[in-house]
Amino acid sequence: MPTDVIMPQMGESIFEGTISKWLKRTGETVEKDEPLFEISTDKVDAEIPSPVSGVLSEIRFAEGATVQVNTVVAVIGDAGGAVAAPGKESAREPARPASAPSSASAPPPPKADAAPGAEEATAAAAPSTAAPAAAAPESGGRQARYSPLVRRMAKEHNLDLGQIEGTGFEGRVTKEDVLRHMSELQAGGAQSGALAGRVPSSAASASRPAPQAQTEQPATAAMPGEVVQMSKMRAIIAQRMAESAQIAPHVHTVFKVDMTGVVRLREREKAKFEQRNGVKLTYMPFIAVAAVEALRKFPIVNASMESTAVRYHPNINLGIAVALEWGLIVPVIAQAEEKNFLGLARAVADLADRARGKKLKPEEISGSTFTLTNSGIFGEEFGMPIINQPDSAILAIGGLKKEPVVVTDAQGNDSIAIRSVQHFCLGFDHRIIDGADAGKFMSEFKKTLENWSRDIG
Repeated sequence: MPTDVIMPQMGESIFEGTISKWLKRTGETVEKDEPLFEISTDKVDAEIPSPVSGVLSEIRFAEGATVQVNTVVAVIGDAGGAVAAPGKESAREPARPASAPSSASAPPPPKADAAPGAEEATAAAAPSTAAPAAAAPESGGRQARYSPLVRRMAKEHNLDLGQIEGTGFEGRVTKEDVLRHMSELQAGGAQSGALAGRVPSSAASASRPAPQAQTEQPATAAMPGEVVQMSKMRAIIAQRMAESAQIAPHVHTVFKVDMTGVVRLREREKAKFEQRNGVKLTYMPFIAVAAVEALRKFPIVNASMESTAVRYHPNINLGIAVALEWGLIVPVIAQAEEKNFLGLARAVADLADRARGKKLKPEEISGSTFTLTNSGIFGEEFGMPIINQPDSAILAIGGLKKEPVVVTDAQGNDSIAIRSVQHFCLGFDHRIIDGADAGKFMSEFKKTLENWSRDIG
């Protein structure tokens, strides 16, 4: 008996979701709980598993469609059952977005972690904004549509896209199809002059089907001069950052912290720590512990503004900003004050992994009271972050590096030593947090890290 697949409700306040990618095509077999499609909401991006095992007999909404919760988006039939012709509309419901295109519901650009062929399917789901550079007729007299990436590859390597068999959504030509075609040409010497020195060294291996978790580089998603619609996640990020900048008068203070003791401890213990606990020893749990202890002593930094009142939160819900290839997300460690060093280390690693794997639940990315963001991952001295509302403060972690520092010993003698230092920038809402409060908080935070004496488990 056919089984309807519905758009799930990913939280009490979520009433619609955008289908960002189909992970299966019409006619393909799917196992129960196997990822079937990806959705994007104003809370989280997530993979939706198949409710049953069978054959995907019908897809009712194309990638990019925004659909209300509890709406049937696909049908799974029994193995060996009839399959609807790919690309045909359902007799009951047309395969089009549930609402008129808008900035929130228009097809998003290809996501950076998309499986091979996802960007082509997205291009096929919406009207093309420009004529394809190399369009070849498809079966049935239709004109083929190719993603900007595929068109650019074809142009760079002088390829005829009409000669390439497509394995993507509805037979679209994907990046992997192009690479496979180039590899075959190189192996046969048919176009050695055109391809010499231009075929990637990894073309042969890349031409094989890649796992769906393979990451695509976002830089190849669009060509210079093109206008690409924001994804739902990026649109929400833009909206919230603009709102935060307008609502809260931001002030920033920067402290330089001598991390030498922590660095030496980590280098000495990281192998044993991972072997003992099954999680890598990074700097983030050290920073999280120091932040939690400072927040305990200065609860105003953990508070939030409510009209003309200040709410002092009973718990420290620590948001950890995670940069994804397709956007930014802030999973939350709830009641962080109740966790020891090892507990925080495991929570940070778990949330980061599941954020990148699109496995987070809506409740895990809301309710933060204070946020940590690693702005120094690419070598910055420090960043000046925008507050993650409704928090009143956010701490940006700068780059860790060695530099000469004047050191004073117990006898008051000065000397120059090479130390590992790191800059931390606290952004705070000046409506409720004064500079003195911020300074006291940062001084406590700095003292904890520079005089580390906690058990790391």
